[in-house]
Amino acid sequence: MAKCKVCYRHCEIEEGGLGFCKVRTAADGVVVPVNYGKITSIALDPIEKKPLARFMPGSKIISVGSFGCNLRCPFCQNYEISWSDEAYSFNDRAEYLPPEALSELALSYRGRGNVGVAFTYNEPLVGYEYVRDAAKLVHENGMVNVLVSNGMASLEVLEEIIPYIDAMNIDLKSFTDSYYEDFIKGNRQMVMEFIEEASKHCHIELTTLIIPGENDSDEEMRELSGWIASLKGSDGKNIGQEIPLHISRFFPRFHLTDRDATNVGLIYHLADVARENLKYVYTGNC
Repeated sequence: MAKCKVCYRHCEIEEGGLGFCKVRTAADGVVVPVNYGKITSIALDPIEKKPLARFMPGSKIISVGSFGCNLRCPFCQNYEISWSDEAYSFNDRAEYLPPEALSELALSYRGRGNVGVAFTYNEPLVGYEYVRDAAKLVHENGMVNVLVSNGMASLEVLEEIIPYIDAMNIDLKSFTDSYYEDFIKGNRQMVMEFIEEASKHCHIELTTLIIPGENDSDEEMRELSGWIASLKGSDGKNIGQEIPLHISRFFPRFHLTDRDATNVGLIYHLADVARENLKYVYTGNC
């Protein structure tokens, strides 16, 4: 058995078996990602789509994704490549793109406004080794790296990638343990620790998707935004009020089709609540 270090589960994986995320396996007693360099999605996107509102606005970025995830959000918008049966089939049919090829591809699109690479679409950190290796080469080419993540990864993993990451958008999906543990099968404390440490090293923005009846109260938004506002930088000074928060509207998807899309007025209202604590609050999908 080999123990995985990526998230709080610390899966003990048999030789040739798979962890909870379905992409980390044991080979010769070492945990490795089966999705290393296996690409399911790639596009040249406006950086605002990540979403990043205050990092190199107006630029474009090569967005790349693989398959697999260590959460089980029933509303996943990218379920085809995250944790559905279809997603796991990509282990056999996804195209392999070496880190060197990705970095050269990013460089070749510089003339079209590309500034680097965004690791996104599925959960990039279940295959953090590819993020680390490719991002290092992207930096060597004088370009930037963006990580779009659920943040449910250990500080040990963060330490491996952070020298090469310039900006992150991290999901802070709720501010209750019950939401994380019961609704999406995650761990809020691990996400909060990841955000707290990441904010000391690079530009970060956060996203909260509002699910009707789950995380849509004024009280929760006040607590969530208040915690963000309390974050401190590497020098101990408060930086939290400057961290952008994106509050996004839910649409019925995947396994969560039993409720309506979030009311637009509610999104605007919760944004106003968050502005009691934060300087930069943005609304999405409205």
